[in-house]
Amino acid sequence: MSFSFSDFSAALKAGAPVTAEDVLALRRWVWPDGVVSESEAEALFALNRQARDAAPEWDEFFVEAISEHVLDAAEPHSYVDDPTAAWLIGEIERGGAAAGPVELELVVKILEKALNAPASLKAWALREVETAVLTGEGATRRDGPLRPGVIDEAEVKLLRRLVFAGGGDGALVVSDDEAELLWRLKEATLHADNGPGWKALFVQAIGNHLMAWSGYKPLERVEAARLETFMNDRHSNILGFLGRMRDVDVAGAEDALHEDGPSAAEHDASVAAAQAVTPVEQDWLQSHIAADGARDPYEEALLAFIAEESGQRLQS
Repeated sequence: MSFSFSDFSAALKAGAPVTAEDVLALRRWVWPDGVVSESEAEALFALNRQARDAAPEWDEFFVEAISEHVLDAAEPHSYVDDPTAAWLIGEIERGGAAAGPVELELVVKILEKALNAPASLKAWALREVETAVLTGEGATRRDGPLRPGVIDEAEVKLLRRLVFAGGGDGALVVSDDEAELLWRLKEATLHADNGPGWKALFVQAIGNHLMAWSGYKPLERVEAARLETFMNDRHSNILGFLGRMRDVDVAGAEDALHEDGPSAAEHDASVAAAQAVTPVEQDWLQSHIAADGARDPYEEALLAFIAEESGQRLQS
């Protein structure tokens, strides 16, 4: 018997569960051509809003299918642009709906897999986690109660995945906004029975923000598209290809092909410079520590970490 999407949708509206067999049928319906189209992705979002009693296989399928649409629907793959990020958040929040655990997991997975993504997408996910921690209501888990004002291990794991995700703001370096959010969460949960991994994450993430060096900067989507076009061009040489690119200096490009990258000494100097906490960074840190007039155990651990990693003993 062939699968009827309209019949299945009607059954869900009437309260029918989503079984493992249903998920298998949906997989066959979505992927006969190997591509998840926008209309198919929107149909899956509609099903997800209707589903009330779904087998575990549903969440895995939903995240996989929507991730594939977002990351692979356009060339070059694994780049998320602003319109796509806005579409994704719009589908999650359609009709004023609140995000649930599967939608949050979807965004986290996309950020982990993306080569580049708008900062707005990671900011949205981090706000969801922050709201759940502060209010005790939200999308950070399916099982077990949320405790307002407490960062349990489920939230620690989500924060770690988000803050160090390759896609989005910072690209493996903790950004200003992320550091501010983590500090707010530290203050809001200072005396709570937090998960055992929270202090380590706070110290490592703020330490990363102050001392990390990264030579990695993801290509913008336009640049990646040009590179992919070149890699797939089998009919001309490199200078011929560059000559057809708008605003490209072919002579300069030829020279650039022969330029050496930074020397090992220059690389080491860059790493050392980044590892040192600058006066501006010290001012930021000291203002945050002094805000409540006393050091707390998290701040003590952070200062000890900085001293060990950089050799700097900061005054506060």
